[in-house]
Amino acid sequence: MNRLDFTPYRRTTVGFDRLFDLLERQARINAGDNYPPFNIERQGEDSYRITLAVAGFKPDELDITAQQNLLTIKGEKAEPEGRDFVHVGIANRGFERRFELADFVRVQKADLADGLLTIDLVREVPEAMKPKKILVGGAAPLAVVDNQAKEEKAA
Repeated sequence: MNRLDFTPYRRTTVGFDRLFDLLERQARINAGDNYPPFNIERQGEDSYRITLAVAGFKPDELDITAQQNLLTIKGEKAEPEGRDFVHVGIANRGFERRFELADFVRVQKADLADGLLTIDLVREVPEAMKPKKILVGGAAPLAVVDNQAKEEKAA
């Protein structure tokens, strides 16, 4: 039995309830079904790709929904008509996969090729949420801190 117990952490932290609930819910949901298999790949500092093996599914049999911090991918196969199978070894069942997304992560695009569904995600932090440099005693306007530019100058 793989049950996660965050009780010791809940007693000593404040404001992390949502995170612990999320981890426990994901452990419960993913405990049984591993269909379809998937990969999560980091492609850059703020970009990710989810790849699902959905062999046999057509684009109109897949439904991708992004709302708030949740990405849901559903696949519904139509029952084959007029076919008499002697053996069925290829999975022909529907599925639903859910991925919790961090704040400011949005779906950029989705493609289906060679039985692989790829979903590109990007994290876009709004200007208002980025750290700002504050000058002491200066009347100059606030400027967004650009860590990447600092790293390039240092190199």
